Amino acid sequence: MPAGTISVRVVRVVDGDTIKVMVGRRTERVRLIGMDTPETKRNRKFERDIRKERTKTPREVLAAGREAKEYMSGLLKRGDAVRLEKDVQERDKYGRLLAYVWLEGGGPQGKPLLLNAALLENGYARLMTIPPNVKRVEYFRKLQEYARQNHAGIWSRLAR
Repeated sequence: MPAGTISVRVVRVVDGDTIKVMVGRRTERVRLIGMDTPETKRNRKFERDIRKERTKTPREVLAAGREAKEYMSGLLKRGDAVRLEKDVQERDKYGRLLAYVWLEGGGPQGKPLLLNAALLENGYARLMTIPPNVKRVEYFRKLQEYARQNHAGIWSRLAR
């Protein structure tokens, strides 16, 4: 696991790419860096997603968002220990912490699992690069291409 991470506890999964954690005595929203999952409810971003996915119905996009959230909820439970690794920016314009999120003991042989990478590799998210947070962009690009080639997750249903 990279140096400079901070240990926090999971409060809950908000959606496929956002979680709530306890940092000290306060609850913080954390947005996973480098990816975007479909929305789970109708909002402005959902409307933008629908325009992007012209070949899919709103119901299909919402279903993909629910799948991403369910995948994340299957990995993370309330009270789980995760480590947050920062990139350049600490917060987004909505005040959420931006991080690469490592699940302690979640990977093969009990190694840490980088949740951002797992979402991309399993097709529950698309690469979304927002400079200056680009430390892992090439690695994430390869994982997305792997998911796309194997028609994993959203790549089996959404526009390719």
